[in-house]
Amino acid sequence: MSQALCSGSMAIGRKRPERTARRAQERDARKRVRDREKLARLSPGGARERPIEVASAAVIEGRARSLACPQCEGSYQLREHRSAGPGVRCVDVICRQCGAPRTLWFRIAVDDPN
Repeated sequence: MSQALCSGSMAIGRKRPERTARRAQERDARKRVRDREKLARLSPGGARERPIEVASAAVIEGRARSLACPQCEGSYQLREHRSAGPGVRCVDVICRQCGAPRTLWFRIAVDDPN
């Protein structure tokens, strides 16, 4: 029985290079996802403070569908389009490929005649 304990304790102290490499790759992948999400929030439409300007509410859903997911470059499926105040719209979308949810922001820029 003492042999089993000794051999078991040696296995614990031994490095497993495959697992170490896999965990490092997983950490890097999570960091890339966080970085892409941060960039998406800073890009036009990624936050209420940086909306995409459109001429009419009628074009918002088409514009939202034409944008690509920052994670996988997939297309979006619309979930909900709602008003978030006067002239401001937000559209909840989900990526058809990776399933990442996102809220896109739009501002209706009214061009009044002089």
